[in-house]
Amino acid sequence: MSDIASGKERRKPKPATQERLRKAALFYIDRYATSGEHLKSVLMRRVIHSARLHDTDQQEGRIWIDEIVADLVNRRLIDDRAFAETRTISLHRGGASRRKISMSLKMKGIGPDDIEAALRALDENHDNAELVAARNYARRRRFGPWRNGEERTDRRDRDLAAMARAGFSFRMAQRVIDAADIDALDQDVANPDY
Repeated sequence: MSDIASGKERRKPKPATQERLRKAALFYIDRYATSGEHLKSVLMRRVIHSARLHDTDQQEGRIWIDEIVADLVNRRLIDDRAFAETRTISLHRGGASRRKISMSLKMKGIGPDDIEAALRALDENHDNAELVAARNYARRRRFGPWRNGEERTDRRDRDLAAMARAGFSFRMAQRVIDAADIDALDQDVANPDY
């Protein structure tokens, strides 16, 4: 039952102050891994909401947010490079292509240098990172060798298109989709010479 239906009035949120924003930032980074830019956008939503409800100054809130995030970065409570590397590993394990990883990190506010460093670290840890990701993606979506015979042939073009939309090159998608069977693909992944 909602508060309105039960006759209770919802409490109006308190106006955004520097101290409340600092507490919100600490609470957020305690619960979620984040980048500095993403935390700024989270806090800015609070400031905008406060300005709408309490007529507080958005520009002053933006200055507070910049100071709070800068302080958290200086104290090493926020580290964009570490966040990028961790997020890259997680996305890669789920079958994300390099393109998708790069776009995801950009959307989280990670700079190009940190994105490049994270992708370089991924390549150093995996001999054939893009093929491993393509294999994981195909397995998760049941493409290629994970499909039954006739259905596999009928769905080949759709599977290739889905892999392309996921950011894999046509050649990589074709390599995974057209693999003879799962064992042959696993052997291909184990052999880094492409």
